[in-house]
Amino acid sequence: MSVRAVLRFARWHLAPDREPDAEPVTFAMECAVCGARSEARVDFGDVQQWTFRHAGRNSSHHTYREVITRPWRAWTV
Repeated sequence: MSVRAVLRFARWHLAPDREPDAEPVTFAMECAVCGARSEARVDFGDVQQWTFRHAGRNSSHHTYREVITRPWRAWTV
């Protein structure tokens, strides 16, 4: 039994997916002190409000990470 393979070399491109049916870019904030995380939202103002509430309830939690989920797409030329 022999195995055969066909290889095709192609140049790939990668870019943010801006097609009309692309998933939306979402934002979340994560507390660097305790690891608590907001829900992912399309509107950054929503996660900003979560951060203010969390900081208000936890007076020593001053450091946060922004988590961005951005859809990308790859294609060959």
